[in-house]
Amino acid sequence: MADTENLGTGTTTGRRSEGSRDRGRTTISDNVVAAIAGIAIRETEGVHSTGRGASKALGAVAGRMPGSGGSSAAGRTVKVEVGEKQAAIDVDVKVEYGTPIHELADRIRTNVTDAVETMTGLEVVEINIVVFDVHIPGDDDDDDSDDQGGSGGSSPRVR
Repeated sequence: MADTENLGTGTTTGRRSEGSRDRGRTTISDNVVAAIAGIAIRETEGVHSTGRGASKALGAVAGRMPGSGGSSAAGRTVKVEVGEKQAAIDVDVKVEYGTPIHELADRIRTNVTDAVETMTGLEVVEINIVVFDVHIPGDDDDDDSDDQGGSGGSSPRVR
């Protein structure tokens, strides 16, 4: 959780605010940072979905519950570590087929950094992206099987 506390010349997030001296403390929850990052990721063209397995299902169910907003579901598939001035983010994404993954990763990092830094004042120091699947249009069975093809007991071809 990030605490932004007035220390004379500004806040611990690095944002200078002359009008807020000695007027209180702002605390930014990890869930808030995760929700902001999750929304920014989903808004990135080429991302089909975020999260996998149980976290994805939990986020989908929570998003449909009365009184819960889409932002809480978005935050469930993104892991964050928030310090006093910085944040690190981990996310699993499923990409659209045909999207250059290295370019998509750059766009995700840019979008997330811009959103989190603008909204919270925290410096985003790291965004780790795991591409776990590719969505092929027309292949909507979405079975989360771990079948990777190849022969059963053979050793890997690459290391």
